[in-house]
Amino acid sequence: MVPSEENQLVPKEDMFWSCRQSIFAEMKKKFSQVESAAEEPRVLCIIQDTTNSKTVNERVTLNLPASTPLKRLFEDVASKVGYVNGTFDLMWGNGDNVTDTQTPIDQNSDKTILDAGFEPGKKNFLHLTDRDGEQPHTMPEDSGTTDDSAQDRFIGPLPREGSVGCTNDYVSQSYSYSSVLSKSETGYVGLVNQAMTCYLNSLLQTLFMTPEFRNALYKWEFEESEEDPVTSIPYQLQRLFVLLQTSKKRAIETTDVTRSFGWDSSEAWQQHDVQELCRVMFDALEQKWKQTEQADLINQLYQGKLKDYVRCLECGYEGWRIDTYLDIPLVIRPYGSNQAFASVEEALHAFIQPEILDGPNQYFCERCKKKCDARKGLRFLHFPYLLTLQLKRFDFDYTTMHRIKLNDRMTFPEELDMSVFIDVEDEKSPQTESCTDSGAENEGSCHSDQMSNDFSNDDGVDEGICLESNSAAERLSKAGSEKSSLLYELFSVMVHSGSAAGGHYYACIKSFSDDQWYSFNDQHVSKITQEDIKKTYGGSSGSRGYYSSAFASSTNAYMLIYRLKDPTRNAKFLEAHEYPEHIKQLVQKERELEEQEKRQREIERNTCKIKLFCMHPTKQIMMENKLEVHKDRTLKEAVEIAYKLMDLEEAVPLDCCRLVKYDEFHDYLERSYEGEEDTPMGLLLGGVKSTYMFDLLLETRRPDQIFQCYKPGEVMVKVHVVDLKTESVAPPISVRAYLNQTVSEFKQLISKATHLPAETMRVVLERCYNDLRLLNVSSKTLKAEGFFRSNKVFIESSESLDRHVAYTDSHLWKLLDRHANTIRLYVSLPEQSPGSQFRRAVYQKSSGDSGNLDEACERVKGSVGNMKSVEAILEESTEKLKSLSLQQQQEGDNGDSSKSTEASDFENIESPLNEVDSSASTENRELENQIQISDPENLQSEERSDSDVNNDRSTSSVDSDILSSSHSSDTLCNVDNAPLPLANGLDSHSITSSRRSKANQGKKETWDTAEEDSGTDSEYDESGKSRGEAQYMYFKSEPYTADEGSGEGQKWLMVHVDKRITLSAFKQHLEPFVGVPSSHFKVFRVYASNQEFESVRLNETLSSFSDDNKITIRLGRALKKGEYRVKVYQLLVNEPEPCKFLLDAVFAKGMTVRQSKEELLPQLREQCGLDLTIDRFRLRKKTWKNPGTVFLDYHIYEEDINISSNWEVFLEILDGVEKMKSMSQLAVLSRRWRPSEMKLDSFQEVVLESSSVEELREKLSEISGIPLENIEFAKGRGTFPCDISILEIHQDLDWNPKVSTLNVWPLYICDDGAVIFYRDRTEELMELTDEQRNELMKKESSRLQKTGHRVTYSPRKEKALKIYLDGAPNKDLTQD
Repeated sequence: MVPSEENQLVPKEDMFWSCRQSIFAEMKKKFSQVESAAEEPRVLCIIQDTTNSKTVNERVTLNLPASTPLKRLFEDVASKVGYVNGTFDLMWGNGDNVTDTQTPIDQNSDKTILDAGFEPGKKNFLHLTDRDGEQPHTMPEDSGTTDDSAQDRFIGPLPREGSVGCTNDYVSQSYSYSSVLSKSETGYVGLVNQAMTCYLNSLLQTLFMTPEFRNALYKWEFEESEEDPVTSIPYQLQRLFVLLQTSKKRAIETTDVTRSFGWDSSEAWQQHDVQELCRVMFDALEQKWKQTEQADLINQLYQGKLKDYVRCLECGYEGWRIDTYLDIPLVIRPYGSNQAFASVEEALHAFIQPEILDGPNQYFCERCKKKCDARKGLRFLHFPYLLTLQLKRFDFDYTTMHRIKLNDRMTFPEELDMSVFIDVEDEKSPQTESCTDSGAENEGSCHSDQMSNDFSNDDGVDEGICLESNSAAERLSKAGSEKSSLLYELFSVMVHSGSAAGGHYYACIKSFSDDQWYSFNDQHVSKITQEDIKKTYGGSSGSRGYYSSAFASSTNAYMLIYRLKDPTRNAKFLEAHEYPEHIKQLVQKERELEEQEKRQREIERNTCKIKLFCMHPTKQIMMENKLEVHKDRTLKEAVEIAYKLMDLEEAVPLDCCRLVKYDEFHDYLERSYEGEEDTPMGLLLGGVKSTYMFDLLLETRRPDQIFQCYKPGEVMVKVHVVDLKTESVAPPISVRAYLNQTVSEFKQLISKATHLPAETMRVVLERCYNDLRLLNVSSKTLKAEGFFRSNKVFIESSESLDRHVAYTDSHLWKLLDRHANTIRLYVSLPEQSPGSQFRRAVYQKSSGDSGNLDEACERVKGSVGNMKSVEAILEESTEKLKSLSLQQQQEGDNGDSSKSTEASDFENIESPLNEVDSSASTENRELENQIQISDPENLQSEERSDSDVNNDRSTSSVDSDILSSSHSSDTLCNVDNAPLPLANGLDSHSITSSRRSKANQGKKETWDTAEEDSGTDSEYDESGKSRGEAQYMYFKSEPYTADEGSGEGQKWLMVHVDKRITLSAFKQHLEPFVGVPSSHFKVFRVYASNQEFESVRLNETLSSFSDDNKITIRLGRALKKGEYRVKVYQLLVNEPEPCKFLLDAVFAKGMTVRQSKEELLPQLREQCGLDLTIDRFRLRKKTWKNPGTVFLDYHIYEEDINISSNWEVFLEILDGVEKMKSMSQLAVLSRRWRPSEMKLDSFQEVVLESSSVEELREKLSEISGIPLENIEFAKGRGTFPCDISILEIHQDLDWNPKVSTLNVWPLYICDDGAVIFYRDRTEELMELTDEQRNELMKKESSRLQKTGHRVTYSPRKEKALKIYLDGAPNKDLTQD
């Protein structure tokens, strides 16, 4: 070779190998992408179409790989909903993964959805919106979508939706997106997946594409007089097939079919097997078609026959029986084998392969009269016209005890010759049949007796009939004719993608019209090829080893349907002119319904739907409705529609109404539409949208008024006029202004509207809650002052000197401050208040009549002239309570309970109102009550008591003392001479007035800083007087009649109070109405569902309350400083319910455990019937339901034991002397497990001196008698009593941990109350039969569920597939 030529050849060779390597690298990359596709994280996208009112409640679901580009996301959404890509936007919904929900997602971005903020494993909500105010363009109905062209070559689940569950499809039961509006270019119509009905869709499409079945169904005529069309399965199938054949939609619903099955919406969420559905539906059709021409249709098309035989190998005697079948189940992998069958033919040969019965399995021959070796098997006698093969891919793994799916490769031919499987054996010896053992238990047999109910064409062949009359020649002749015509062609492959736990079905079907294969994947229909069919064989290209199924594709064929190739029987689909008359009528009816639906849909797409409001001119209530008007209707026509919609015909003339643009949230009139009466609503509203950013208001006027013009850019101002003399705030007057107006110009505008002088006018703007700003700079604009679309101002224009006072010291500021902070509360008083009788006596004395509380509050107003001041009354009452308390403490030192003494001494308290002169002056004057509230700097904080629902609506033990006698206390009623009208229009009588000094002082923090963790604040200090500075808070009340059902005789007060008042001061205000001092009643706040929580923080304000909150007052001593309310539960370690509530008690700081036990003794005796001695029980810590630290008698609360509000403790009754003497000891609860008896003994307490494992073993050996070396123990799991199934305890617990102390891993036993299970390691576990195990499993499951124990394994309960022939299931109330 010439050197120059050699130099030229080398680069060419290098280029060849380089190209080859690049090709291999690209192929390797592709394969690696395919292999890693299953491992790539997926992103669940849920898209809501907000462009149309019909689709706003629907959802489209996409399950995409995280690497999907945003461009592809838009393409997939466009394909799903049937919109032209680029004519819509996608925006974030209300998700937690993004903060910007107003900016559209960039369609042209090269980012992946993961980089764009989508989160794998979570729901990512998106809104499909219109672009630039224009509706998305719908794909034309006469052309297919890009989805079809893109998937012409696709087989299997939709691209980037490869989940194994049907749940990745559409889940709406009324799917109405535009994606179902345009028919596929294939000409075929899909079926909408209701939720998990893909198995149903696959079978229905297969039946529809079977000419013989469809034609026979069309020939059947429905008689409406005999049956309800809703419950008729054949009729609904007829309708569905007609729609599949004639509809212009892309996909249609199957809800009418499932409704005829008797299914409700819940059935759509149940996954079922397509083969099971086929059997059940065929059975239902047979029942419906009885005594009709189609009565034997299923048998004629799908039924075959086989012989189940056993032949003696010694004498040739054969026993057999004839069975019928509708499908042939083929095993994928033989039992116990690691090798799967390679093809359907191989599986069919295995199906009829006989087995030899020998050894212990010998067959008893009737002729030989002894057990002999025999051959047992199946023979096909007759194959049906439509042959159904079920590939048994679902199996049970006895190692893991779970169902599995076998994904092994199994090929199947396009044409299948079944002649090799027909029975042509020439039996040489005469035989007599016996039915002693027909081998019915053979796994390979497929009996369908339950489906074929004594078929008439069995020719009398059954067990016990002899076949000696049939000669071998006759049988061979018949078999030969069968063999000559047993070539079948494949036309339907039902594919399953997923696992045994769930998956997705779709069908690959060949059309007999054009021999083209199509993929029917729910609503998507696309063309496929024979190569795509081969992809459903399953498995992988490697060797078929034991683990090949685990790594194989999960998408593979599950059911195959072949049709016999017989020109004399093969039918074609009926043409339109060949339809029976009733089908022609049905076609016409469905077409008219579809056209009507299309017209209605078009109207809906062009209808504007917007919220409409109207203030009724006579009722003065704001009414709300939805205005629906076509976009081409004019404004004038829309007013007429709104006028009738709001039913204003009798209230106001039509010409006194108009529509204006309105913002309901801000109560703002944006603009009016002068001169646009003939403008279409579509233009005024900015197009047809699913939601609008504004509303419409139907404004009305009197005939003598004219409408005001509202211009864009104006702001609305609600003006409240304040009268300082009457201390009233008038209802608002609406004024419109511009943001560029100055304050001076704004005052002139208000002056015209209110007829008040602008020179002396003070304007206060309420920018936000309690932010009152005086507008005193005349040259500033309204925008600079903080005005917005809707504003609220207060004006005052008088010559009073108040305008010269500093604003925060002025009367105006105080009045507005009070107005902003006043709330209305409804207070329920005790039904039998101790002071109620006395109040009635006082009222009788003052008024001369016995009135109720309502009347008394009114009559007492005229009798207070010479009455003692409120301060004197409270002071005297407090002093008496203090002296009484001291007396009780002195008399209580003898160790007895002081409750009865306290109760009896209350009878000696004299009411200060007894000194009221009945001839009091009628002079009316306002009382100012100086209410003493807690000083934030001196008081300690308390624990919140709002943690538990009030368990005891009646009086508790700690409250009984206050109710043992009738107490008289200060019973002053609210009095005031003049009503005070507030901004809310309420009049009442004021005890106090608001006198806040400075704004900055008024905003003092009401939450105190705790110096230590103490109990509830006391209302009184050691001198018995209220503490803190004097502050004047607004409080007024009046009787209130509650709604029905609030309880007979229940007294209610409607209270208006400044919410900055403390709970302590609020309770003191309520004293006159409750009849007892504030320290002897409790305040409960009522929440939703009538749940009550006690409020105990006396130095906390009422700022958490809001208007119309309800409060319940209950009698009982309120907690003092250092006291805690404690719930006492009894610990019953060997009872099914170990935790039992006993009573409420009060423990105090500094009290010893023994002292608290002494106080509990009489309460336990009286309320619980427990007569105990102080050494017969113990108290111990309670954490949820777990018993904890044992409290010793000398322990002191708050020093040795941390205590808090609403604390809980266990009371445990001892069997003997208390063994716990020191904190160094450890008390554990032991329980013996007896495996030979399968039972657990009762709990026994073991007290250890240390944390030594060896000491624990010794103690367990001591109480059980088990030798020390045989002791094995394990720590219990979960909450007490650590229940566990006796079927699991022997293996599941961590027995005999290798540790030397209890306070290390894995035990971590550092406190009392741990549960220890122990056993004798030499004791063998009881052997259980299957029946015993099942019975024990039921008992244990029932026991553990009753005790609240979580069952370890609770698989999803599968629901049997049923079709109800009467259209509805029969509810069996006795079943779960």
